[in-house]
Amino acid sequence: MEAFAGPDDHLPAQRRAGMAVTSHDVARAAGVSQSTVSRVLRTPGRVSAPTREKVLTVATALGYVPSDVGRSLVTRATRTIAIVITDLTSAHDTHLIAPLHDELSARAYRMVLFTEPVEGHRERPDGAEPLTREEEVKPLIDRLLNRATDGVVLTTSRLDGIVPRVLTQHALPFVFLTRYTEGIAADWAIVDNSLGASLIAHEAIRLGHRRIGAIFGPADASTGRDRERGTRAALAAAGIELPDHRVRHGLFTFAAGYGAMTELMAEQPAPTVVLCANDTVAIGAFNAARALELRVPEDVSLAGFDDLPMADWEVFRLTTVHQPIEEMARTAVRLLIERIDGRAEAEAGRQMVFAPRLVVRDTLAPPPEES
Repeated sequence: MEAFAGPDDHLPAQRRAGMAVTSHDVARAAGVSQSTVSRVLRTPGRVSAPTREKVLTVATALGYVPSDVGRSLVTRATRTIAIVITDLTSAHDTHLIAPLHDELSARAYRMVLFTEPVEGHRERPDGAEPLTREEEVKPLIDRLLNRATDGVVLTTSRLDGIVPRVLTQHALPFVFLTRYTEGIAADWAIVDNSLGASLIAHEAIRLGHRRIGAIFGPADASTGRDRERGTRAALAAAGIELPDHRVRHGLFTFAAGYGAMTELMAEQPAPTVVLCANDTVAIGAFNAARALELRVPEDVSLAGFDDLPMADWEVFRLTTVHQPIEEMARTAVRLLIERIDGRAEAEAGRQMVFAPRLVVRDTLAPPPEES
């Protein structure tokens, strides 16, 4: 290794005065340029081993602590990742936040949360015509592009999503988590929604249900569409009809489940089991059944999807489909950071699809004898 003067010989005046050491100080003491110091700290593989060792030794000796603010001015990297969710009060969304935060923190990244408005939930102040979808998401897009973030985790995307297309146009790295948008060569981490829905449907069939109802999610979300496809395919393979009057579509919300369940149980004859788009919808349906003085599963069976922590609460004990959220979140973070660091192929999207697992609890049982 090339010899260099001891760090005490180059101890800057501000260090002696108790002030922070800068990368300029490290560069001067090591006899290299500041850009070389930045490369050593940011992309060490681009610097020769002797120079890298010299810079790191001097930085350690001087007690240099890299400044994220200063580094961002040079490299335009902020070590901040934007997470886009639907609703801060959603049990599903809050279940995603913790593993994303933990994985990003372990990789020395910060997290900032954004919400994407659900279609039709924002109106013009003057009460005029409803906002177009482009107008609804424009504030979100502006914040994502103007905020100092290195990349984005998208959990809300629709099949024809505007946000991922704009991010692609602006070359801002992103990854899909739990959902995806078709026609975009991006990385994603999702569960096999179609297979998961078929697992629940097959279990209902095995228990003897033939009069089946369903509360499906929005058809413009990959989760809603794929879960509906899996359910219908399983029922069709068993020769079981799913008539339109026993089907409802809605958002992945408690209110959607409650309202749809109330309508379905007014059908004559009513379904003996209702397969729900997710656990939140199923819990809404569960509460609607209780309000109608129906016992679950003695009078009507229910099943969900996601396996949220509350699904295992004693008051529900919901039969559902487990998706490995923690593993999916860790994978999404890894894919995104590799994309940010240039360690992924420039064009090809990497599609990580995780296996679902049926979780049998107490809300799914054989149909009532009189049915």
